[in-house]
Amino acid sequence: MHSLHDPLAQIRAINQTAAFNRWCNMEVISAEPGKVEIAMPWRPEAGQYAGFLHAGLVGALIDTACGFAAATVVGRVLASHYSVNCLRPAVGERFIARARVVKPGKTQVFTACELYAQAGGAEKLVATGETLLSVVTGEVA
Repeated sequence: MHSLHDPLAQIRAINQTAAFNRWCNMEVISAEPGKVEIAMPWRPEAGQYAGFLHAGLVGALIDTACGFAAATVVGRVLASHYSVNCLRPAVGERFIARARVVKPGKTQVFTACELYAQAGGAEKLVATGETLLSVVTGEVA
């Protein structure tokens, strides 16, 4: 499944295997070696009590985009740590996560991401995040 020749097809295929991503309606917009952009439309089930995108989903979008960016460079990865900075309430019609590999390695990959909310043609930065991913070799126990 890992093909550096067509990262967009590779990441879209991975995205379709994840039931959670399908439930969220996550879509892979673009993918190139070391960079991925994903989107998710707003839906009420994704909101918290005040009607903002739930911080858990903010983290999920950042984690997913970062994992996909790493996968374009090293193949299978698992998150070992991630952090999220919520900068403002995530309110919008659609959310876009743009992730990039900061430093690839043989066993670990460092990535960073910005999450934007789109509404009425405008785009606002709502969160940033970083992940440390472990490269998967062999079976995952």
